[in-house]
Amino acid sequence: MNQTIYGLLALLPIVLCGILLIGLQWSAKKTMPIILAVTAGLALFIWDMTLNRVSSSIIQGMVITVSVLWIVFGAIFLLNTLKHTGAIAVIRAGFTNVSPDRRVQAIIIAWCFGTFLEGAAGFGTPAAIAAPLLVAIGFPALGAVLMGMMIQSTPVSFGAVGTPIVIGVNKGLDTAAISAQLAQEGLEWGDFLQLITSQVAIIHGVIGTFMPLIMVMMLTRFFGKNKSWKEGFAIWPFAIFAGLAFTIPYTLTGVFLGPEFPSLVGGLVSVAIVVNAAKRGFLVPKTTWDFEPQKNWPSEWMGKLVVSKDDLTPNLDDKKMSTIMAWFPYLLVALLLVCSRVFEGFKSFLSSATLDFTSLLGEADISASFSPLYLPGGLLLISALVAAAFQTKNSSSALNSAFKESGKTVLGAGFVLIFTIPMVRIFINSGINLSDVASMPVASAELFAGTFGSAFPLISATIGALGAFIAGSNTVSNMMFSQFQFEAAMSLHISPSLVIAAQAVGAAAGNMIAIHNVVAASATVGLLGMEGATLRRTILPTLYYVLFCGIIVMAAIYLFGFQGPLA
Repeated sequence: MNQTIYGLLALLPIVLCGILLIGLQWSAKKTMPIILAVTAGLALFIWDMTLNRVSSSIIQGMVITVSVLWIVFGAIFLLNTLKHTGAIAVIRAGFTNVSPDRRVQAIIIAWCFGTFLEGAAGFGTPAAIAAPLLVAIGFPALGAVLMGMMIQSTPVSFGAVGTPIVIGVNKGLDTAAISAQLAQEGLEWGDFLQLITSQVAIIHGVIGTFMPLIMVMMLTRFFGKNKSWKEGFAIWPFAIFAGLAFTIPYTLTGVFLGPEFPSLVGGLVSVAIVVNAAKRGFLVPKTTWDFEPQKNWPSEWMGKLVVSKDDLTPNLDDKKMSTIMAWFPYLLVALLLVCSRVFEGFKSFLSSATLDFTSLLGEADISASFSPLYLPGGLLLISALVAAAFQTKNSSSALNSAFKESGKTVLGAGFVLIFTIPMVRIFINSGINLSDVASMPVASAELFAGTFGSAFPLISATIGALGAFIAGSNTVSNMMFSQFQFEAAMSLHISPSLVIAAQAVGAAAGNMIAIHNVVAASATVGLLGMEGATLRRTILPTLYYVLFCGIIVMAAIYLFGFQGPLA
């Protein structure tokens, strides 16, 4: 069997997933068991993986599923706790006071606050926190998930304090061999990695500036009474301003300081600037945009996370809560996330409570772990406990109610993810097989490279996005494909750093269509079963991102003649 056939077969689970979820509008609950079975069949009978290796990959996926569900549970539990303490009522009023315009609210919560959370934690945390918060202030659940997923783009390459670059790209490349080549040009590995970081930051800076505008246009088009793109575009001065408030400090930090802090710094700066601008009405349209009354919403917009009028009324037994106290749990989450990723002592303390599963079923390279305190889920849980203690006299009642409501939501998500993530692990682990052929991800990437030839940079970002779609992680996509992107660039005698940068940017954009990210975000608002509806929408900004990135990289190489080291 030739490499083209392997490449086409490797794409089969992806194509089938798209047909069932998007084309036939099946739910992930029906789709993912089938996709897992197809992937396992390919692994066993085409790739000649051993049954032991497939089984260990499934177990590895199940352990990772527990980690994802832990984050989802933490996000829902915190929101439900704040609902029962009355803090959500104060937060909702606070955003209404900043601006009653839903477009402005989406930009502040999803874009500004979400990008900061991505920089601190990554791994889908911003969508898991932003989506239920948007529901709590009156957004339809499907719209909240869409906004939450769309922030999984620009800040993602430097999410979790730079993990996709520091771990993903760094560990995905043959550093020893590349360092030897760099030495011949008088450069070191650190110089090359920083060059990639700078190029990623610049590309994202250009493309990401327009993301807030695209977000609000999607909001008004799909969730407005008039189904109008124009109503979203009407806020373009404020949206572009909000985009620049993030991308300028983000890009400068990436170019001059490295991969750890661009999203953190950009998020913090944008929150401070954009919130103050909105309060003063700077660039905000005079006409306020809002959703139709909830009674007119289609049933598919609605999730099981319901915030009633009673939830939006502070407890009468408690003193009136200040805005700072209402927001304090979310600020505490952000602080804990930053400290846990930056301070080694605190990180080690949280990581000490870890369950390690090494060499699963004897497969040396297949391992997994679960760190309940270090994962964002543990920190969200801590913040919920603090909120209950300080925000209400009836803390035990609030926590009990929040626990029951959150548990029901997570159980639904668990069924879907227990098929989705094991499928991803089989796909990734397929490189070790009895047929001695390339892994499924590499086989599909090689098919693209052979098809496009010198136009390969145009689709480098698309390959990165497909990797994230499959793996549910841009970090994993970078680990899978960075070396392949390097080799393709070297064979074409073009800049490898720029092609790898395109891979990283595309992988970040791919998070908008990563299946288990959509499932996890949907779970936080009780909207399981509507994953196809979300994917049909998020594919639009994903295409914008990868096409724009491809054009920028092609222009840099062939129009402006950029080469860089090793070209």
